[in-house]
Amino acid sequence: MILKLSCPDRPGLVATLANFISVSGGNILEMSQFTDPIDEWFFIRIHIDVGDSKSKERSMIDTFESLGRSIDASWEFRSPGAKTCAAILVTKAAHCLQDLLSRTYSGDIPLEVPLILGNRTDLEPIADRYEIPFRHIPVEKGNKEASFDAYREAIDDSGAQLLVLARFMQILPPAFCETYSGRAINIHHSFLPAFIGANPYKQAFQRGVKIIGATAHYVTSNLDAGPIIDQEVARVEHFHTPEDLVRLGRDCECLALSRAVRYHSNDRVIIHGNKTIVFRD
Repeated sequence: MILKLSCPDRPGLVATLANFISVSGGNILEMSQFTDPIDEWFFIRIHIDVGDSKSKERSMIDTFESLGRSIDASWEFRSPGAKTCAAILVTKAAHCLQDLLSRTYSGDIPLEVPLILGNRTDLEPIADRYEIPFRHIPVEKGNKEASFDAYREAIDDSGAQLLVLARFMQILPPAFCETYSGRAINIHHSFLPAFIGANPYKQAFQRGVKIIGATAHYVTSNLDAGPIIDQEVARVEHFHTPEDLVRLGRDCECLALSRAVRYHSNDRVIIHGNKTIVFRD
């Protein structure tokens, strides 16, 4: 199983955790840690082998609570290899959706996708190709809250634990963002914090940048300002047109989003304020 933990830094934390795992009958297969010297905060991810004993696993999880509280920690246990149930939200750009589904189908990303939701019907044929249910929920300008109530109901009915906004071109209501805090990943087609909002490639072209990029981040009520998980960049030449920037940017978007979803699904991300600690594989 996987243990992710963060807490105020203090001497002996690694030894304390390793001793607990050993005494509980576990074996450490992989361990990654980081201490933020500015915030004085400790982060760790441990892959623990407890054999095939479900009772030993349950006992370790139950008895850890006393230790976790004693070090003022936030922690989470999860079984490795378990697929993350994810609903994907789309509009009309197909590249991120197709890339995610292809990587999911090939086993590169441990996802189970029970539902694709769209505020338009353009990408329904892709959902049909992968035999995934597609639901069209238009977002009405004067009744946005009601529209997103319908999204919330559909997502909850699907059992999704994660939302992936694969170029879903709608600003989410604050209440919706709060409901899925820490489990909704968006791809923004710029290297944030540059060029927030609409038409970032046009903004980048007009600014004359030499590098463009894409940013995968957790969704918050602050537009394009949530904790960043991954970013990807491409070099811009003087002869590139705005259309060229869009073409180059598509690859950046697919790579950044797929890595972010994989890191999240493999329990390699810890959110700390408006930052993330990513223990890359």
